[in-house]
Amino acid sequence: MSEPTIIFFLLICIVILLITVLYQQFAFRTGIQKKIQKISEKLKEITDTNSSERVMVFTENKELMELAAQINRLLENHLKVKADYCRSEIASKKMLSNISHDIKTPMTVILGYLEIMRINGTSTDEMLGKIEQKAENVMELINQFFTLAKLESGDMDIELSRIDVCEVCRESILDFYGILTNKNFQVDIDIPETSVYVHGNKEAIQRILFNLISNVIRYGADGKYLGISLRTDKNAVFIDVIDKGKGIDKNFVASVFDRLFTMEDSRNRNIQGNGLGLTISKNLALQLGGDIILDSTPNIKTVFSVKLKKMSY
Repeated sequence: MSEPTIIFFLLICIVILLITVLYQQFAFRTGIQKKIQKISEKLKEITDTNSSERVMVFTENKELMELAAQINRLLENHLKVKADYCRSEIASKKMLSNISHDIKTPMTVILGYLEIMRINGTSTDEMLGKIEQKAENVMELINQFFTLAKLESGDMDIELSRIDVCEVCRESILDFYGILTNKNFQVDIDIPETSVYVHGNKEAIQRILFNLISNVIRYGADGKYLGISLRTDKNAVFIDVIDKGKGIDKNFVASVFDRLFTMEDSRNRNIQGNGLGLTISKNLALQLGGDIILDSTPNIKTVFSVKLKKMSY
């Protein structure tokens, strides 16, 4: 075979090889584009229909597989955010509904007494006392609502300092001494005589204890018992508020700190008339760097444990 012929065949082979390579590149790009287009169409379908589907890609291309995986992660996060938003919307609607009801009830009483006074042209100390009491109930509800709103929005500035938690506990018990005595409560106090210091805020801790003790008096009164004890470990201080009332079924323990959670089952106790007291207490404890833990055995013992950061100096 002559040299020109060999060169000719070599040129033909090179041209065929180049055409093959170019075709493969074209086919690869076309295939990638089609798969990307399918991903885009599927993603549009998912977002338009609010579907919970995922993007599926059948390919050996690692980059495309990684792209699909990241898109699916975003879709999962989107669904989670959407679910959280829906739960928040439901809770907010329930909160507004319950608060509207709780405000409407005392306001109806107030307006009723005012109408009687207007018709009769007279007033009595008893009527005025009931009007004042109901008005105070409304103000307390409104104050709780705005306190919770500030806590959840992060607008409440709580200054932390070195607090003698033993002294705060004693003062909180004294505030309820008259009520507990009149209701014939047995009160057990186990607080060290020596000071125990926490990193906290006195007003916030007092508010937490006020809500928890009020909760015992209002809903744990069947047991006629209130216990306050203080215990410590290496890093934390625990204030236990104990009662022996009807308690809380274990199925509801995880929900008692939710906004406006109430248990209508007559075999259990309502946690809070408007459902805000325990929620506020929980939020305050979290802002202090602590927590509130609930352990309840119905009709035997219910313990709300306030956990706070311990200070060793």
